[in-house]
Formats: sequence, C-alpha cells, structure tokens
Amino acid sequence: MTTHVFSLERVPTPVGLMLICTDEQGFLRAVDWEDHEARMHRLFRQQYKGVDICLSPGRGPSKARLALEAYFEGGLRAIETLNVATGGTEFQRQVWRALRDIPAGETSSYAALAARIGRPNAVRAVGSANGANPIGVVVPCHRVIGTDSSLTGYGGGLPRKHWLLTHEGVALRPGMRSARGGSHV
Repeated sequence: MTTHVFSLERVPTPVGLMLICTDEQGFLRAVDWEDHEARMHRLFRQQYKGVDICLSPGRGPSKARLALEAYFEGGLRAIETLNVATGGTEFQRQVWRALRDIPAGETSSYAALAARIGRPNAVRAVGSANGANPIGVVVPCHRVIGTDSSLTGYGGGLPRKHWLLTHEGVALRPGMRSARGGSHV
C-alpha cells in the first residue's frame, strides 16, 4: 500500500480549532474542524482509496496556515491563491474548482453551480460533491445556499456556515432559516 505523509496543523480560529493538512510540496489537502476530525479521516479514505494517509505534526507555520489566519483576521482574499490538491472523482474536482470561482461576499445555489459546470440536471450530484469537499473555507462550499436562500448543510455545522458568510460580508436576512427549518441567525 502506498503511503502519503501530510503535515497536520491545529489552528485556533474564532469558530473553533481548525485542522490544516498539507503535503510535502505545500499543497493544501484538507481543512476541517477538530470536532469533525473523524469526517476528515473518512473523506481521506474515500478519496485516496488504496493509499495510507499518515498525519504528522507540522514543522512550523505553513503557507496555508498563514493565509487562513489572515482570512480570519479579515484578509478574505488571502486564501484565493493557495494551491490545493485533492483526490476524489473528476466530477467532484470539477465542482470543487467551480466553488473557488465564487468570490468572498457572494453566494451561489446548487442549481447555479450545476449550470456553471455545464451539468444543469446534476443538482443532487453537485450537492453530494459539495458535501464531500475536503478543503472547506478555501474551497468555499459554505458559499452554496439553497435556491430559496436558505442555509443548507455544511460539514462544519450551520452555525459555522452562518459565521463564515457573515464574516465575508454576505447580508443574511434576519431570521434566515436553515433548510431543516431552524433559525440560525
């Protein structure tokens, strides 16, 4: 079995401890939250079949860590040029590339994202790919909301999604509801 070694950094943010995984070339491989670490490992297993992923402590602040810290301090564009590398299917990677085209401060719907990649009937598949995104925040799946402007699922939890959107300047309507009916504002 092939083994990939990724550096793991645990970084405090205003919305919890963030996990940042980079490879030996400095490519960002995963961003998740400490309370969702099991999800990160599950996504590694799904996206790197037949590969053993070994996480080792980082040897100092990575470029990804510095950019994410700048993002949380208000430099929203700091994460835009980070180099990322993912496993997953070609379709998933196509969706993830399209996510990076949604600017900070803006949102998109699953339907609009499906149309953007030339697959207007693949709304559910786009939603599944969005949910399997291993590099949250940098590959900004939190910027995808329901067609009716409802907050839809986010791997880090809807309160974090709400915080991230507000941090980026998205004007959420007072009382905006999640797709499951609960208020998150």
